[in-house]
Amino acid sequence: MSRWAIGIDLGGTAIKAAVVMEESGILTERSIPTETASGPAGVVVQLASIISDLYRGALLTLDPERFAGTGLGAPGAVDAEKGVLSYPPNLPGWTIFALRDELQSCLKREENLEIPVILENDANAAALGEAVFGAGHSFRDFLLVTLGTGVGGGIILNRKLYRGPNGTAGELGFMIIDFEGEAVHAGIRGTIEGLIGKEQIVALARRMIEASPTGSSVGLLCNHDYTRLSPRHLEKAALEGDELSLAVWNRVGSILGVGLASVVALMDIRKFVIGGGISAAGNLVFTPALEQIRRSTLPPMHEGLELVPARLGNKAGVYGAAALCFGGT
Repeated sequence: MSRWAIGIDLGGTAIKAAVVMEESGILTERSIPTETASGPAGVVVQLASIISDLYRGALLTLDPERFAGTGLGAPGAVDAEKGVLSYPPNLPGWTIFALRDELQSCLKREENLEIPVILENDANAAALGEAVFGAGHSFRDFLLVTLGTGVGGGIILNRKLYRGPNGTAGELGFMIIDFEGEAVHAGIRGTIEGLIGKEQIVALARRMIEASPTGSSVGLLCNHDYTRLSPRHLEKAALEGDELSLAVWNRVGSILGVGLASVVALMDIRKFVIGGGISAAGNLVFTPALEQIRRSTLPPMHEGLELVPARLGNKAGVYGAAALCFGGT
C-alpha cells in the first residue's frame, strides 16, 4: 500500500485540503471558507479541525503506519526550516507567525493528535505539485508561473524546490520590467504583477478601448458596462477575432515573455509551466510570450524553450503540500 498524506492550501478566501495517496493522487478533499477576521489563532483552529476530520476519516480505510504527515502551503514569505510565516498577503492582521509550531500545538491540545506539519510557500507548493503529479513531471528544471489576481512563481531545479537562502526565490511578480513606468505595485514601480495582474489586464483593456476610434466587440459581452469587464470577456472576444482584445493579450504575453527571458538568461531555465486563472487564455498568452522570449534572448538560448499549461488547476497546492511529506523537497 502506498503512503498517504494530508495536503493543505491556505488562501485568503478558502482553505483547501485533501488526503493524497503517493501513487494515485487525491483520495478525498474538502474546502472551507477562511475565517480571516478571526486572525491567526482562529485560522489555526480551522486548520486543526479540517486536518483532524480528514485524518480520522482516512483511518477508516488507510493504514496509519503509512501516514507521512501534513503539508501546508501558505501565502507570504516562509522560513521552511523554522516553520515561520511572515506577512502573508490576503490574511489581514498577520505579521510574523510561527504557524507550524502553533498548528502542531493546537492539534495536540484541541484534537489530541500528534501530527507532523511541514510549512511551505503556496507557490512553491504548487510548483512541487506540478513536478510530482502534473505538467512538470518530465522536466528536470522548470519555473511554475501562476497568472491570476497576482503573478507568482516557484522554481524546480534538479527535481527539487529552490527556495533561496531566505525562502523568497521565485517571486516572478516582483521582477521589474519598466522601472520608469507609471504602474506601481506594493510600492515598486514597473513590476510584472503591477502590469499584468488580473486588475491590471482589465485596466489596460479599458485604456485601449477609450483610445480606440473603432471600439471593440468586447463591449457586447459586458453590456458596455466596463466596470464588469473581465479577462474572460477579453478571452472570448479575442477568440471571436476582436482585434483590440487580441492586442490586449499580445501585450500581456509580451510582458510575461520579457520577464521569462530574464529567467532564461540568468538561470538557463527553458521550461515554463503556466497556471492560474489567467492562463485559461492559453495560446492567446503563450504564443506572444514565447515569441517575446525568443526576441529577448540570444539564439543559443532558444533550444528547448517550452511553455506548457499546468495540469492540476487549483488543486496544485494541495498536491504539492502532500508531496512535501513524501520527500519531494
